[in-house]
Amino acid sequence: MRLSRTAGLMAFCATVHAFTDSSPFVMLSTADFAKSSAPAQLQTESQVLASVKSLLSSCPTDRYLLVSQPNANAADIRGSDANDCRSPNLCRAIASKDVKGVYSVAEVIGEVKIDRLAEYIHTACADKKIVIDQTRLSPLGRNPGERANTLSDNDHALGQTLEKLKDASAGSYTVIYLASPSEPTYQAEFTEPLHAELKRHEASLLHVRKDKNETKWEKLPLFEKYVFFSPGIFHALVAVIVLLSILGVGVRALASLEIPYGAFEKEMGPAAQKKNN
Repeated sequence: MRLSRTAGLMAFCATVHAFTDSSPFVMLSTADFAKSSAPAQLQTESQVLASVKSLLSSCPTDRYLLVSQPNANAADIRGSDANDCRSPNLCRAIASKDVKGVYSVAEVIGEVKIDRLAEYIHTACADKKIVIDQTRLSPLGRNPGERANTLSDNDHALGQTLEKLKDASAGSYTVIYLASPSEPTYQAEFTEPLHAELKRHEASLLHVRKDKNETKWEKLPLFEKYVFFSPGIFHALVAVIVLLSILGVGVRALASLEIPYGAFEKEMGPAAQKKNN
């Protein structure tokens, strides 16, 4: 078991530069896993999940700690040197004398969901009293310096969590370290000729120059020939003309009304009283 554990640690170093869109997976336990050959260090998420379910089907321990580390890959844990461990608390936990079973895969294509694992452990240990804890570490950034600092802080927090787990577990625990790959950002890159062509096209849209050929100049559209006579001004003038026309029609209509003054006089004589009676 000590040999397989060392091989698992060395696997991170061997594949440290293999893929940037993959992530490591580590499961360590005080229970002894079934004897099997060393797992392939490049697997899909479904393959890893199937293997983990097989190892945990008997509910081997009483406590489980699921650790989620977003945006991490194998290079974040193991450097180019076999003795270079950038997550020392995790590496010490793997090499601990209390740990008897280790299952590790350096390159996992896809993401093993922490909630799916927790749900399966609950199902597998339905007849047993267990404790499942989850720790979600801060995601690693893209800047190398910031990434290293965040990883160091996360490893320190992980070390404290592991110490509490050992004190409360009475020597029966399983730790699962799940990492998710970072998503690369796309940055458009233009070659120099294409960039120059875009500049020329932009300049042609901003500035309309008069061609030496007067025939072509005369054939240019109105708004390209007279830049200061913009479409906005033209539309405003048309709207003003239409409104003034409507106003003129209304004024002429009011002026054409002819109402005699007698229409506003009220009859007050005897004839009007007879009509009322």
